[in-house]
Amino acid sequence: MSATVLELYDRLAAATDDRQRMRILAEAFQTLAEHSVHPGEVASREDLRQTELKLTREIEQIRLEIEQVRGEIKEVELKLTREIEQVRGEIKEVELKLTREIEQVRAELTKEIEQLRGELKVDIQRTQGTLLRWSFLFWITQFGAVLAVLWRLGAVG
Repeated sequence: MSATVLELYDRLAAATDDRQRMRILAEAFQTLAEHSVHPGEVASREDLRQTELKLTREIEQIRLEIEQVRGEIKEVELKLTREIEQVRGEIKEVELKLTREIEQVRAELTKEIEQLRGELKVDIQRTQGTLLRWSFLFWITQFGAVLAVLWRLGAVG
């Protein structure tokens, strides 16, 4: 602003007559009037106080809303925690049920395997007995055939 005042002074000093000086002063007053604050544009202390009170109320209302949201968040967290625990319990129940079923299937399979082993042993013993009978029959038949061949050849008796 001091540059503007110095320019004004220089213009006034350079002016040659009073009419020109008056014109320079009128332009300066006009510029000053354009840049000055009008009474309706200036906030009074009461205006500032009311604005401050209004902003304070709004801030308090926002704080209350924030606390309400925090409470809702805590409720949601508690609800989710309860639901998670419920799901965990259900998972444990399913695990126990599956474990029992697996043990039951194992027991049944073990029983069936033992039963099959027993049946297999019986089948093997039968097969061995049948094989032994057929072998004995084969040996006797062979012995008879050898005796018959020898008798025909006259070697026996």
